[in-house]
Amino acid sequence: MKVLTLRVPEDVLEKIDEIAKKEGKERSEVIRELLKIGLRDKLIEDALRAYKERKVSMWKAAKIAGLSLWEFVEILKDRDIEIQYSIKELEEDLS
Repeated sequence: MKVLTLRVPEDVLEKIDEIAKKEGKERSEVIRELLKIGLRDKLIEDALRAYKERKVSMWKAAKIAGLSLWEFVEILKDRDIEIQYSIKELEEDLS
Protein backbone atom coordinates (compact mmCIF):
# COMPACT_ATOMS: atom_id res chain seq x y z
CA MET A 1 0.00 0.00 0.00
CA LYS A 2 0.99 3.61 -0.54
CA VAL A 3 0.64 6.42 1.98
CA LEU A 4 -1.70 9.27 1.08
CA THR A 5 -1.95 12.55 2.94
CA LEU A 6 -4.98 14.78 2.45
CA ARG A 7 -6.99 17.50 4.10
CA VAL A 8 -10.68 16.99 4.77
CA PRO A 9 -13.30 19.27 6.30
CA GLU A 10 -13.77 18.76 10.02
CA ASP A 11 -17.40 17.68 9.64
CA VAL A 12 -16.37 14.96 7.17
CA LEU A 13 -13.73 13.66 9.55
CA GLU A 14 -16.31 13.60 12.37
CA LYS A 15 -18.64 11.46 10.21
CA ILE A 16 -15.78 9.10 9.35
CA ASP A 17 -14.93 8.76 13.03
CA GLU A 18 -18.60 8.07 13.85
CA ILE A 19 -18.68 5.28 11.27
CA ALA A 20 -15.39 3.84 12.54
CA LYS A 21 -16.63 3.81 16.12
CA LYS A 22 -20.01 2.30 15.18
CA GLU A 23 -18.37 -0.43 13.09
CA GLY A 24 -15.43 -1.02 15.43
CA LYS A 25 -12.88 -0.17 12.75
CA GLU A 26 -9.85 2.06 12.46
CA ARG A 27 -10.34 5.43 10.79
CA SER A 28 -7.94 4.47 7.99
CA GLU A 29 -9.90 1.31 7.21
CA VAL A 30 -13.14 3.28 6.91
CA ILE A 31 -11.46 5.83 4.65
CA ARG A 32 -10.13 3.06 2.39
CA GLU A 33 -13.61 1.53 2.16
CA LEU A 34 -15.17 4.90 1.35
CA LEU A 35 -12.56 5.61 -1.31
CA LYS A 36 -13.20 2.22 -2.89
CA ILE A 37 -16.97 2.83 -2.94
CA GLY A 38 -16.52 6.36 -4.29
CA LEU A 39 -14.14 5.20 -7.00
CA ARG A 40 -16.55 2.45 -8.09
CA ASP A 41 -19.44 4.93 -8.20
CA LYS A 42 -17.36 7.45 -10.19
CA LEU A 43 -16.33 4.83 -12.75
CA ILE A 44 -19.96 3.76 -13.17
CA GLU A 45 -21.15 7.36 -13.57
CA ASP A 46 -18.43 8.06 -16.16
CA ALA A 47 -19.34 4.89 -18.06
CA LEU A 48 -23.06 5.73 -17.99
CA ARG A 49 -22.40 9.25 -19.25
CA ALA A 50 -20.22 8.02 -22.11
CA TYR A 51 -22.81 5.37 -23.00
CA LYS A 52 -25.75 7.79 -22.94
CA GLU A 53 -23.79 10.22 -25.13
CA ARG A 54 -23.13 7.31 -27.52
CA LYS A 55 -19.38 7.75 -27.19
CA VAL A 56 -18.87 4.09 -26.30
CA SER A 57 -20.66 0.79 -26.81
CA MET A 58 -22.39 -1.00 -23.98
CA TRP A 59 -19.52 -3.47 -23.78
CA LYS A 60 -16.91 -0.69 -23.58
CA ALA A 61 -18.97 1.17 -20.97
CA ALA A 62 -19.12 -1.99 -18.85
CA LYS A 63 -15.32 -2.30 -19.09
CA ILE A 64 -14.88 1.37 -18.09
CA ALA A 65 -17.10 0.76 -15.06
CA GLY A 66 -15.19 -2.40 -14.15
CA LEU A 67 -18.34 -4.50 -14.46
CA SER A 68 -19.46 -7.47 -16.48
CA LEU A 69 -21.77 -6.72 -19.38
CA TRP A 70 -24.70 -8.21 -17.47
CA GLU A 71 -23.98 -6.14 -14.35
CA PHE A 72 -23.92 -3.02 -16.53
CA VAL A 73 -27.20 -4.01 -18.19
CA GLU A 74 -28.76 -4.36 -14.72
CA ILE A 75 -27.63 -0.83 -13.83
CA LEU A 76 -29.14 0.47 -17.07
CA LYS A 77 -32.42 -1.27 -16.19
CA ASP A 78 -32.38 0.02 -12.61
CA ARG A 79 -31.89 3.58 -13.82
CA ASP A 80 -34.40 3.33 -16.67
CA ILE A 81 -31.73 4.08 -19.26
CA GLU A 82 -32.66 2.91 -22.73
CA ILE A 83 -30.41 0.20 -24.10
CA GLN A 84 -28.88 1.41 -27.34
CA TYR A 85 -27.44 -1.44 -29.32
CA SER A 86 -26.92 -1.35 -33.05
CA ILE A 87 -25.75 -3.96 -35.52
CA LYS A 88 -22.48 -2.05 -35.82
CA GLU A 89 -21.95 -2.28 -32.04
CA LEU A 90 -22.70 -5.99 -32.11
CA GLU A 91 -20.10 -6.48 -34.85
CA GLU A 92 -17.55 -4.44 -32.86
CA ASP A 93 -18.25 -6.40 -29.69
CA LEU A 94 -17.90 -9.71 -31.50
CA SER A 95 -14.55 -8.77 -33.05
